[in-house]
Amino acid sequence: MKDYDDSVAFLGQWGRFQQVVFFLLCASIFPNGFGVFSIVFLADTPSHHCLVPDINLTQDWLNAIIPIEVVNGKQQLSRCSRVRLDVVRNLSAQGFIPGRDVNITDLEQEGCVDGWSYSRDIYQSTIVSEFDLVCRDQWKQPFTSTIYFMGVLVGSFFSGQLSDRFGRKPVFFATMAIQTMFTFVEIFSPSWMVFVILLFMNGLGQISNYVSAFVLGNEILTGNVRVLFSSLGVCLGYAIGYMMLPLFAYFLRDWKSLLLAISLPGLLYIPLWWFIPESPRWLLSQGRVEEAETTVRMAAKMNKVEAPPVIFEDYSMHVGATKTHPKEQHNVFSLLRTQNIRNMTLILCLVWFTLSTGYHGLSLNSSQLHANPYISCFLSAAVEVPAYTSSWLALRYVSRRLSVICILLIGGVSLYFLQLVPESLSELSVALEMLGKFGMTTGSSLMFAYTAELYPTVLRNTATGTCSAVARVGTSIAPFLLQLSGYFKYLPYIVFGTLAVVSAFATLLLPESFGRPLPQTIQQMHKRESIKCPFITRREHSKPTVLFESRL
Repeated sequence: MKDYDDSVAFLGQWGRFQQVVFFLLCASIFPNGFGVFSIVFLADTPSHHCLVPDINLTQDWLNAIIPIEVVNGKQQLSRCSRVRLDVVRNLSAQGFIPGRDVNITDLEQEGCVDGWSYSRDIYQSTIVSEFDLVCRDQWKQPFTSTIYFMGVLVGSFFSGQLSDRFGRKPVFFATMAIQTMFTFVEIFSPSWMVFVILLFMNGLGQISNYVSAFVLGNEILTGNVRVLFSSLGVCLGYAIGYMMLPLFAYFLRDWKSLLLAISLPGLLYIPLWWFIPESPRWLLSQGRVEEAETTVRMAAKMNKVEAPPVIFEDYSMHVGATKTHPKEQHNVFSLLRTQNIRNMTLILCLVWFTLSTGYHGLSLNSSQLHANPYISCFLSAAVEVPAYTSSWLALRYVSRRLSVICILLIGGVSLYFLQLVPESLSELSVALEMLGKFGMTTGSSLMFAYTAELYPTVLRNTATGTCSAVARVGTSIAPFLLQLSGYFKYLPYIVFGTLAVVSAFATLLLPESFGRPLPQTIQQMHKRESIKCPFITRREHSKPTVLFESRL
């Protein structure tokens, strides 16, 4: 029986059929790009202070009722307290002038019992101003992002199983519908609790949609086109969608309008049902040989080539034979079976955790980079284009271990240097943070291939899924790590940088995989060896392996 790639070789690699599938699937990633980090604008915290009711106060007392506090060396109006209103009313009525007749610091203060007044200089409204996620409820603001990424974590466990059971195409479109529907329904949330429940469901749909599109493209496309799609196509589709987000947010400054804008494009993908076919590989795995042949013959017609009379000869017999000889089953505990595998898994989990925490932490912090959050977000998105391009080049020409070590050191050291930059050189601070983001993005892309090449076939998917799950944990805690800036402005960067440097040294203990055939059994797993010249000759039979990659 011929291999699948050999069976469909008559189609060619870049005919009209492959072009349609390639570009439509890449375009389907756009909503994931502008949907994932929409929380940057939806949950940003506008400047605010306690609301002062419309009562009879002199202008001097209106200006003095909100006390001044020092934050990060700068004076600003207190966000969570005011001078007691009844005291101010009495003093104002008696004609006392604050600062001259009365020392403001001696007066008793109270919380914002009448609510808050929010600045509208940047946003008309966000969920923070809508649901008052400030002061005592300030913890809900980062927890909102965490809930979303917990949805992504849960979705990552089920998306592959659903796709394997029901097919790539139905799950792809069903999850796109879930993503669109829950994004739209979030507009009508009457409370923060309802909003985060819907946001959790949105996270489930986002990751499942991304995985389905990724797997569908990998199984339909072949050869170099498949490698290009896996390592660059979907990544650039995601980056383009991410760069579109600040454009939407700039013109739509109300959180409900922004949600409406990022939900409606999902309707544009409905016609794709008639252009994107089911994966022939999946159909063959289910024994549906006739349907697989029908799909391939349609592709041959689009490419204007003639298909052979029988495309998948004896494939149904092979499927039946495979079912009668089940293979040994492996699970996550197999990653802890021997010391070699156990140590390698722990190091890889650390690196994945570091890169995911740093990537999402820096992305969520993009609104704080610059006085203009829209410019900051665009820069954070734009830096991903050279990052993905660099990772693609590194996968083709450079040693895996040295690539990961160098990129971790670049990202970590640049974040360390941020605290040394004077405030007058804000552009340099932005450049260093973007260099850190470049390192985290490039490293995340590299680790999918590196991890896949280190493990044997029987453990490859289990290992990649386990590392990805650990990475999601880092993603979920990243919003809270950003809150450390309340204690020291640069503390989050120090944490991200420390994790990166520690991970770089830990990577020294991993074996090299570049230029080597993929291991098929546990016995063939690569042993540790000394670092060699990174620009080594790649063997002809060894190609970059790229599995599921997600920024979600």
